[in-house]
Amino acid sequence: MGIAFGCPSLRAQEAPQTVAADATTPQNSPPAGADREVSWRTLPRNFLQDQKDIWLFPVQLAKGRHWLPTLAVTGVTAALITPDPHDTPYFRRTSRFEGFNDAFSGRITAAEMAIVPAAFLVVGHFRHDSYAEKTALLAGEAYANSAIVDISMKVATRRLRPSDIPPSGKFSDTFFHSHVSPTGINTSFPSGHAAAAFAVATVFSHRYRQHRWVPWMAYGVASVISFSRITNQSHFPSDVFLGAALGYTMTKFAVLRPR
Repeated sequence: MGIAFGCPSLRAQEAPQTVAADATTPQNSPPAGADREVSWRTLPRNFLQDQKDIWLFPVQLAKGRHWLPTLAVTGVTAALITPDPHDTPYFRRTSRFEGFNDAFSGRITAAEMAIVPAAFLVVGHFRHDSYAEKTALLAGEAYANSAIVDISMKVATRRLRPSDIPPSGKFSDTFFHSHVSPTGINTSFPSGHAAAAFAVATVFSHRYRQHRWVPWMAYGVASVISFSRITNQSHFPSDVFLGAALGYTMTKFAVLRPR
């Protein structure tokens, strides 16, 4: 919100196409051709292309590509699942995060993640700032990509949320026990909030990367939102880590990849 309303200097415009115009472009403007073309007309096609790239990712692995980051994310997630039964009960017992949980409840953080792209869309429209408008569309595209993958994984894993486990229940046996109904998907793995927060943060940190404080603020807010999902007993730490990793990687290598 601060980027959209309080910093008019961030209204970076599209880089001109001619050599003469390039000479007059401010040095802090994003390079021309750095991102894919996006508009209301191309948004559905871009989204479908994203989904194709995401779900065909195993094909890339079969070709020997991207093994190192895939093993890193998988290994860290597995390493975090092991201590989940031991670290999660702490947040149920402690009262230190009551005020924090009130300020960063699920509904509040979900609204914040939706408001930021919407604010850029509105402000960009009234200021005739096409760069801000396209940033908002890319953020919405990234949000939608993270939601599709998140829902699919939740349906497949059906992990109980920490809040669903009774006081005398076991935190070690949580997968494939939650019930999925047509009216709602109340499962835990991975964290949809973390995936969406890092998806949106990745778009803004990339598009306004010429301002060094923007990535720090974007990823900082995304990290706080993600941490809140642990303190309010909605997710295990492994859920949050995997959600954040998915939100970042899908956005970085699908949404923001030049075509």
